[in-house]
Amino acid sequence: MTQVDFYILPDTTLEARLGFACRLAETIAGKGYRLHLHAEDEAMARDLDDRLWTFRPDAYLPHALLGSEMAESVAVTIGWEHPPEPVHEVPMAMLNLDPGIPEWFSRFERVAEIINQHQQVLTAKRECWQTYKQRGYPVKAHQLKG
Repeated sequence: MTQVDFYILPDTTLEARLGFACRLAETIAGKGYRLHLHAEDEAMARDLDDRLWTFRPDAYLPHALLGSEMAESVAVTIGWEHPPEPVHEVPMAMLNLDPGIPEWFSRFERVAEIINQHQQVLTAKRECWQTYKQRGYPVKAHQLKG
């Protein structure tokens, strides 16, 4: 069954949320997962694509947008509409930055949700929390300090 982790940031900005998403992506990929970052829209996906090249001067996280020719050969993909193709020999995780829950989330072993203190994000992610819990998925909160 899919494990869902909510990371709760003290910040209110999209900048902080996406910055943490890059650091979390590096951590998840470093644990051997094939990771999919599910963005709200194409603009966010392209922003994440840029940020993953520059979020830390000493970091390199091979990644690609879904649909690009590199998407099948890297461990981290970014998309906003469709899920990546399943890879059965590698555990898969999703970092969900969309306000809702993709209907295909349960194909992943782990799902990470990032909450910041922006009212729209709080409202949307509270609903996500309730949906996961009502469906019986194990959900865990991680309160992060500033």
